[in-house]
Amino acid sequence: MSDLATMQAIAQLVPIGSRVLDLGCGDGALLAYLQENRKCMGYGIEIDDTNVHACVKRGVNVIQLNLDEGLALFDDASFDVVLQIDTLQHLRNAEVMLRETVRVGRLGVVAFPNFAHWPNRLSVMQGRMPVTKRLPYQWYDTPNIRVGTHADLNILALKNGLKVLDSFGIQDKRIVRTFPNMLAGTSVFLLSR
Repeated sequence: MSDLATMQAIAQLVPIGSRVLDLGCGDGALLAYLQENRKCMGYGIEIDDTNVHACVKRGVNVIQLNLDEGLALFDDASFDVVLQIDTLQHLRNAEVMLRETVRVGRLGVVAFPNFAHWPNRLSVMQGRMPVTKRLPYQWYDTPNIRVGTHADLNILALKNGLKVLDSFGIQDKRIVRTFPNMLAGTSVFLLSR
């Protein structure tokens, strides 16, 4: 998720000057944006060699690590904000990583493709798995190991004793606060302990 409007929406959740950990940071675009525009500092966690090299080229501090192994190398509240943007759907134990996100950071920002968005629902009603801008893969070649909805993450956060400080959707570069479970392709949550 690297379009400017999405980065700006997520950046507004990150206090200026924060120490940030970006889980599954990809090519480092979001962390570089936060460094430049919000005066943040921190690290990205990434497993893919190509993305690690892209981070280094951007001047983003990056640690090569498999997130399924956890975040044991970080103490509690090591960071002001932990980002988990388009990462949750790739992890084997999403529930553990949600708890780790708010353990390591005072705040957690989680964003993921919302499977309950109305075009996805329509595809399923027609007997097909959706292929959209946010879910661009066929069912048989997707890197996602799970799909979730805006409502699902709200329930999962509460089940794990996490506070939902804010939640909204993003669709067509706009913030969606009315019926985000139905009207937004991306779900965004601001979480704490």
